[in-house]
Amino acid sequence: MMSLRRGERQDSPAAYNVVHKLPHGDSPYVRAKHVQLVEKDAEAAIELFWKAIEARDRVDSALKDMALLMKQQNRAEEAIEAIQSFRHLCSRQAQESLDNVLIDLYKKCGRIEEQVELLNQKLWMIYQGEAFNGKPTKTARSHGKKFQVTVEKETSRILGNLGWAYMQLRDYTAAETVYRRAQMIEPDANKACNLCTCLIKQGKHDEARSILFRDVLRENAEGFGDLRLKARVQELLSELEPREEEEEEAAVLASVSLECEVGMDEIEGLDEFVKEWRRPYRTRRLPIFEEILPLRDQLAC
Repeated sequence: MMSLRRGERQDSPAAYNVVHKLPHGDSPYVRAKHVQLVEKDAEAAIELFWKAIEARDRVDSALKDMALLMKQQNRAEEAIEAIQSFRHLCSRQAQESLDNVLIDLYKKCGRIEEQVELLNQKLWMIYQGEAFNGKPTKTARSHGKKFQVTVEKETSRILGNLGWAYMQLRDYTAAETVYRRAQMIEPDANKACNLCTCLIKQGKHDEARSILFRDVLRENAEGFGDLRLKARVQELLSELEPREEEEEEAAVLASVSLECEVGMDEIEGLDEFVKEWRRPYRTRRLPIFEEILPLRDQLAC
């Protein structure tokens, strides 16, 4: 339970708000939060969030909270429509957070092409130095706790999501490239496993085996704390057992991948971008921006 401020009685209105993590006041948004957090009535809370948006009461928070609640109620398509229809009422500072909610909603609804487009737009903002409103870090919140996120870490997260989205589209060539860039910025065992899957799908078993041993097994030589990761590694090891028919498939896939490398210019532009992160952070436009400017239209592909 959260601690009370000095001089506050436990049964006072202020103390009640602290205990239930409620904002102060009696506005439509405050009433919506009370119904959501205290009365636990999701559908009624959604209706009240609508009223808060109509009354222009804390629209940034009302729209985001309503969309997240709709997602929990399996109303993700409605949540997408709500954000697209009312985000123009929100502040500039709220747009990045709304984009993150939209990405999750697109994923839940299986609207992968739109997810890819939005992820590429977020990468483009980073290219231009506009992420986090031009600051090197931002304060995020998870499970009620605040923590700092760097632009570098956010870039790795976006690349990981983009790689996953390309995998759902079965574009393993693009996914491979994206995961390689993500690993250069911030190595991660789960991303390494996804990269191995992309390589296996293209018949590149030797590369997959090398990455699995170097980036996953060697890093977890003393044991796996994550049982799901352990199961994933066992599955990959099984897939990497040599089979004669796979050698034939590999030759076919290799030839096909050469013919299907379409729209990869924007991904290849990440090479120089990754190098920039090894230098001090700049709030100004990154030098790579000038090089990839002609590719802007392709980023939404």
